[in-house]
Amino acid sequence: MDAELLPIGRRCFVQMTENPQSSGANRPPEKTKKVRGIVYLNANRCKGCGFCIAFCPQHVLEFSADFNAQGYHPPRLNDPDGCTGCDLCGLYCPDFAIHGVMLKYAPKPAEKPASEAREVRP
Repeated sequence: MDAELLPIGRRCFVQMTENPQSSGANRPPEKTKKVRGIVYLNANRCKGCGFCIAFCPQHVLEFSADFNAQGYHPPRLNDPDGCTGCDLCGLYCPDFAIHGVMLKYAPKPAEKPASEAREVRP
C-alpha cells in the first residue's frame, strides 16, 4: 500500500491507497451491511429549532409542512431507509423531542437439510 499526504488546512492526513500492482487489485469489493435506524418524535415538544436537521449526518430529516400544537414545524423523515439510528438528532435536541434508535436484526435461522426434516402426520 502506498501512502499519500492530503493537505487539509494546516494539517496533513495520510490516506492509504492500494497499489494497483498488488495481488488484491482484482478482488471484488466486500459486501457491507447497511445499518438501519428509526426516529421517534414527540411533535408537541418540538419548538422547530432545526438542530436535528442541521446535524443529521445522513441528511434524512427535513421540516414538515404540518404545524404542532405550539405552531412550529416539527421535523420529518424524508428518507426513512437512509437513517442509521446514530441518535445525533436526539443528542442535539434541546427539548428531548426526538431520538434515533439503531435497528438490530436477528440472524436468519439456518434451514434444515431435507434429511433432517421430519414428516408430521395428523
